[in-house]
Amino acid sequence: MGTEHFDATAADWDRDEQKVVRAREVARAVATAVPLGPRTRVLDYGAGTGLVTQALAAQIGSMTLADNSPGMRSVIRDKIATGVLPGARVWDLDLERQAAPDERFDLIVTSLVLHHIRALEPVLARFAELLAPGGHLCIADLDREDGSFHHHDFDGHHGFDRAELAAQLVAAGLVEVAVEDCTDFVRDGVTYSVFLAVARRPL
Repeated sequence: MGTEHFDATAADWDRDEQKVVRAREVARAVATAVPLGPRTRVLDYGAGTGLVTQALAAQIGSMTLADNSPGMRSVIRDKIATGVLPGARVWDLDLERQAAPDERFDLIVTSLVLHHIRALEPVLARFAELLAPGGHLCIADLDREDGSFHHHDFDGHHGFDRAELAAQLVAAGLVEVAVEDCTDFVRDGVTYSVFLAVARRPL
C-alpha cells in the first residue's frame, strides 16, 4: 500500500472533526465489545495519527501504534512527546510484506485500514499470531460500497460483505466472531456505513 496520500494529509488529519468524532465512536464501540483495563496491551494497526488509541488511552495499558506512513508516524511521535499518547511506541509495520513481530497483544484494533489491504488472508493470520491467547481483534471498516468512497488512486477493497469477512476471520483461526453496526462516514453528501468486527484468539 502506497503512503503518499497519507503522508500528504497527515499534518492536517486531526483538523477534520469528522475523523476525530468517528475515532471516538470506534473507540466507544471497542470499549463496549471487549474487556479493557490497565494491563491491556494494545496494538493499533494502521494507526494513522493515533486517534482511536488516543480515545482509548485512559482505559488501557501499553500502547503500540503501527503505521507504514512516515507522515503519520511523525504526528504520533509528536503526540508522544507532548504527552497525548504517554509512553506509546511507534512501529513502521506492513503485515502484507513483513512477518509478525515476536510480541503478543491483548487487543489489536484497526480502523478503516483493512479495505486498503489487498492480501487479506496473510494479514489476518498475522493478526491472530500477534494476539495473546484470549486476546481480541477489533476491525472497524466500511460495508460493501459502489467504489465511490475513494477519490485518490485506489486498488483495495470497496468495503466488505460482513458474512464473507466473518468467514475469513474464522479461517484465520479466530473464534466468537461478531459483526455489528459501528458508525457512519459522510463524504460528498453520501453516507457510508461502518461496522465493527470482533473476534478472539482461542485460549
